[in-house]
Amino acid sequence: MNIKNKDISNNEKVLPNGKNLGWAYIYFIGIGGIGMSAIARYFAVNGKQVAGYDKTATKITNSLEDLDVEIHFEDAVKNIPISFLEKSKTLVVYTPAVPENHTELNYFIDNKFTVLKRSEILGKITETTFCLAVAGTHGKTTTSSILGHIMAEVKATSFLGGIAENYNTNLILGEDKISVVEADEFDRSFLKLSPNIASITSMDADHLDIYGDSDTLQESFIDFSNKVSDTLIVAKGLPLKGLTYAVNEDADYKAYNLKIESGKYIFDVQTPTSEIKNIEFNLPGKHNVMNALAALAMADVYGISLENIKDSLSTFKGVKRRFSYKIKTNDFVLIDDYAHHPTEINAVENSVREMYPNEKVLVVFQPHLFSRTRDFIEDFASALSKFDEVLLLDIYPAREEPIAGVNSDWLLSKIDNEHKKLTNKNNLLKDIKNSSAKVVTMLGAGDIGILIEEVTNKLLKTEDNGV
Repeated sequence: MNIKNKDISNNEKVLPNGKNLGWAYIYFIGIGGIGMSAIARYFAVNGKQVAGYDKTATKITNSLEDLDVEIHFEDAVKNIPISFLEKSKTLVVYTPAVPENHTELNYFIDNKFTVLKRSEILGKITETTFCLAVAGTHGKTTTSSILGHIMAEVKATSFLGGIAENYNTNLILGEDKISVVEADEFDRSFLKLSPNIASITSMDADHLDIYGDSDTLQESFIDFSNKVSDTLIVAKGLPLKGLTYAVNEDADYKAYNLKIESGKYIFDVQTPTSEIKNIEFNLPGKHNVMNALAALAMADVYGISLENIKDSLSTFKGVKRRFSYKIKTNDFVLIDDYAHHPTEINAVENSVREMYPNEKVLVVFQPHLFSRTRDFIEDFASALSKFDEVLLLDIYPAREEPIAGVNSDWLLSKIDNEHKKLTNKNNLLKDIKNSSAKVVTMLGAGDIGILIEEVTNKLLKTEDNGV
């Protein structure tokens, strides 16, 4: 029986923050996920007993285990710690990415435990805090991380969809009065939130396996905007009513006089009531100036002084897997990025050209999801064709079964680039070494994020050995 058709009856316990949570034990299915792990960490540091399951061990699961969170990697009820099998004391949290035939999840449902999606428990947290939420098909992780860094001065607790370099974690722990959250449109999760101030960075078509078409996706963003109790801030051009922001265009919040000095942006901002000059920001790409501007606008509406916002922007180091330099020397550059949608790939290519205008650039891309590859095949091909060389890995399936005819061979055939080829994990290092490109970007949302660590280590070892 499908999970979606099962009766998941939650009891009437209230879900306030941290230590006051009604359950003593919280069990996470998919605990290593970037969004799930932030919540697991939040409750673990607030004194709750936390445990969980995930498919594989990662740096994230290792860091949770350092907090005495018990984690196992085989889907079997026998592996659940016995203390978490007492129904009256245990809350179960799961991610929609978990398959419907998951043994442990179905055990908890069949035995009438209280079972919530990740979005539901995050929604409960936002009900009891002043919530600043960042939504959008692109840019929300970086924007929410910038905002969390700014809002740290007022002790906001920030739940992020990436590892903030300043904190080396996806949870910026503050107090229980203010929350910063990434509002995820996948599975309509953001409709569970209760935002006071929100921004919407973009509404490009994505997750069509969930929404069916772009109109339905846009309707979901409109529904989210209607949940905002105080102030909505939107990128100029989106079909929504709210304060607008833009770069070099008239808007309520406008960034202008952009220049690059010593590898960082310097720009001015006009707000509805004031102006701040010579903001320094270290992330490359105009899309990141937009992200910084969205965070600035939200913090300004909340009441953080522009001078303090300026100081925070100058010290923001970025988010892991968002244009992250793995190797950066005079002779070779290796960049890691989570880009898995054509718009994001274009943004990376633009940023690379901006930073390295005269260098040959190789892209290594791992497509994510068969359905996304099918839905945006022409856009993926167009984006990848802009690089000087292309190496294409097999599609990472994530939660999906294969779709007939949808594969990396098909995508490769669409790419208009003479210097393109399929590769695999075993041959990737050799293919990178055989390239004359000085700049290599590795892009994707699948296990390429793990693969790049291996590639980085081997390339650095080769360099150390003088090979």
